[in-house]
Amino acid sequence: MNFSGIILGLSAFLCIGVFHPIVIKCEYHFTYKCWPVFLVCGAACLIVSMWIENVVAASAVGVLGFSFLWSILELFEQQKRVAKGWFPENPKRKKNK
Repeated sequence: MNFSGIILGLSAFLCIGVFHPIVIKCEYHFTYKCWPVFLVCGAACLIVSMWIENVVAASAVGVLGFSFLWSILELFEQQKRVAKGWFPENPKRKKNK
């Protein structure tokens, strides 16, 4: 039996599930300006995935890398959701007016 597809599907599912609250928390505490951290982590994962010989592990790390990169877009979208009142804004954050 080959479990590669199940393992990759599970890793993609877990990445999506884990990154959703990470994006919310990062936008709440650090604003969208923390996006370079996601860029560096995503690029590092993609580079590392090219050097992993095991196909399943390389694919899982690649999925993780693209999840980091997709989270950059989600940080900016989360900022818009906060502005619409769909998510709470950090009360300690100073307003720029």
